[in-house]
Amino acid sequence: MSRQIEFAGKSGARYRYTPLDEGRFVPPAGANYIIAELTPDGPSVVYAGETDNLANQAWRAALDEARKTHAQARVLTRLNVTRAVREAERADLVEQYHPPMNETH
Repeated sequence: MSRQIEFAGKSGARYRYTPLDEGRFVPPAGANYIIAELTPDGPSVVYAGETDNLANQAWRAALDEARKTHAQARVLTRLNVTRAVREAERADLVEQYHPPMNETH
């Protein structure tokens, strides 16, 4: 199992994300996702998103775009069933990290 990476939101809440193995089965579940470059100094958040079905790979287009300028970008996920919870978490993380791709979308 991949190690989890913890992100703190602006609110102080902490969220644990797991790197996604892009070649493996992805569950058809609601989830938050972060696209980040994982560096020795810690993750650099490029984009924070949410989806009601992780298996539909809505994150794929954002990952492809991110890799144009962040070649080592990875997708990290956190399963969340409730849309309201996902949206609040995403907003909390965007407010904390100001991911560059969230600023342009």
